[in-house]
Amino acid sequence: MKVIKNTKIIKRILKGSRSLSFIPTMGSLHNGHISLIKKAKRDKNKIVVSIFVNPKQFENNKDYKSYPRNLGKDLNILKKQKIDFVFLPRVKDIYLYKTKNKIYLDKFSKNLCGKYRSGHFKGVIDIVNRLVEIVRPKKIYLGKKDYQQLILIKKHFSKNNFKIKIIECNTYRDAFGLAESSRNKSLNENQLNVARNVYRILKKNKLFIKRNLKNYRLNNLKKQIISLGLKIEYIKLLNLKTLKYPKINENFNIFIAYYLGKTRLIDNI
Repeated sequence: MKVIKNTKIIKRILKGSRSLSFIPTMGSLHNGHISLIKKAKRDKNKIVVSIFVNPKQFENNKDYKSYPRNLGKDLNILKKQKIDFVFLPRVKDIYLYKTKNKIYLDKFSKNLCGKYRSGHFKGVIDIVNRLVEIVRPKKIYLGKKDYQQLILIKKHFSKNNFKIKIIECNTYRDAFGLAESSRNKSLNENQLNVARNVYRILKKNKLFIKRNLKNYRLNNLKKQIISLGLKIEYIKLLNLKTLKYPKINENFNIFIAYYLGKTRLIDNI
């Protein structure tokens, strides 16, 4: 496993590699990341994992500084997974890189998280664009937990005619249904159990909503979650294809963002 910190060096090292699988991360790796790596391994390409906590996608410096970090542990995890390359770009280095493609932000960026996190998705698309221009992978692996982010990256790639295949990976959940997230590491055991209860409530209500969409009111679901002592940012039903409120008999997911103490969590089921 080669650890590379310099943009020019990684471009030179990867130049001769035609089939690269790329997994961009912000570190604080968990089982969800490992599941992406295992899926990438099945394609038998060389694997590049980047670790970069991107300051431009955080709303404020306090949130950026408090984001969970443990580089030593992350590198041990990646070494055990026997990946080929780890890219650890520095902030100054990555943003000095001159990009070729223009950032495309679809109007969907103003929905869900984008309505509450000004500039977040512009920062996300910008850094993903920089990373893929540098690494030049054949495939990129992205989780469905951050579904809005996944859709916006797909639209940016399409707009710029990227010849990169996006591999959509299912959300990895623990034995109790909680979606794996780096931010989970900021929670104590009691808070983790509350978050697991949120999943159970969402799953139960989704089954009910499917049978009663015409008469269902989201306030009923909101009350159940608020009763756990949580602050809800949003709850929405969206058809995953149209990205609009579902019609009767259409498939949909429930999208949610909420605060458990000071920790913001998102999910969709």
